[in-house]
Amino acid sequence: MFALIKGWFGEKGAQLGMWMGLDGQVYRRVHDVILPAPGGTTQVDHILVSVYGIFVVETKNMKGWIFGEEHSAKWTQSLFGKKFSFQNPLHQNYRHTKALGEFLDLPDDVFRSVVFFIGDCTFKTPMPENVLDRGLCCYIQSFTDQVFSPDEAENILSRLTAQKLRPASSHSLHVAGLKERHGGNSCPKCGSDLALRTARQGATTGGQFYGCSDYPKCRYTRAA
Repeated sequence: MFALIKGWFGEKGAQLGMWMGLDGQVYRRVHDVILPAPGGTTQVDHILVSVYGIFVVETKNMKGWIFGEEHSAKWTQSLFGKKFSFQNPLHQNYRHTKALGEFLDLPDDVFRSVVFFIGDCTFKTPMPENVLDRGLCCYIQSFTDQVFSPDEAENILSRLTAQKLRPASSHSLHVAGLKERHGGNSCPKCGSDLALRTARQGATTGGQFYGCSDYPKCRYTRAA
């Protein structure tokens, strides 16, 4: 239990530190927004609204070595000699930006897709410039062309905030949509891939189970 609590605080601390270099009055944040999408709904981790565009940030808290190519359907995590596959986060974030574009009725070129790994990991293949494990604030601040007026940015922020504050039933619909879309090979809580793992401690040491590939952000498990 202590390890779980420690991991949760570690993740929240890392996410808080992500934004420390950004002016909160320039880059306005909205987190965990559920939006309508083809076939159901999609949940966006972090949205930053500014006059320089809308930054859509997908976070991955992962350890070990990370292998991936821009157009591959799956990427690979290598940890303690084991390999686990997970959905290409660029593809995942593309779904988010398209949903945002439809919801806000805005063109693609005002969105900035960013994938940020906050765990203790190392990229073992070259990554696109918008896939980062450090330097998030510098990357966001590198966009200096104004695409919105301050009033337009404020209106976008208001719409997203109102969407986030919709009744909690929207989350239930989101989970139900994930189950229908992904079936039994994906996490019923968040939609990420399930990975076959081996217990390393406790009464079930050596036994296998399925765990969410987005651990520790999502801690869903089921028996193998």
